[in-house]
Amino acid sequence: MQGKRTDRVASLLQMELSSLILERVKDPRLGFVTVMNVKITADLKSAVVFVSIMGDQKKKDESLQVLKRAAGFLQHEVGLAIKMRFTPKLQFELDDSLDKDFEIGQVIRKIEEKDKPHPLSEDLKDDAASPEIQSEDDS
Repeated sequence: MQGKRTDRVASLLQMELSSLILERVKDPRLGFVTVMNVKITADLKSAVVFVSIMGDQKKKDESLQVLKRAAGFLQHEVGLAIKMRFTPKLQFELDDSLDKDFEIGQVIRKIEEKDKPHPLSEDLKDDAASPEIQSEDDS
């Protein structure tokens, strides 16, 4: 379990890295990147940065490589922005939880559509029931 200090530092790192990636990393291969979470060690010397990247798998891999190559630059910039004795060593990992959430949502929608009665089948049942009622009244 992380303590209050590590949580605060992780939150600061997340905000700072988000703005640095958006404003300072100018590589054209970098796609739309969102910093989802930062996990930092108790000694504050190492941090894993989980990022979500929009696009196909090729674009995600390419953008992740750009971030890994820019890790030294980003670590230096974070060190200038956040006054700490040691700047954590940054490691970037792809967070595909949004993709999994989307896939799960699609599966749930398909199941709901399959279980939901078709509107035409309801109309047919009503039409089939109506003549019987009328025929009894006519007799």
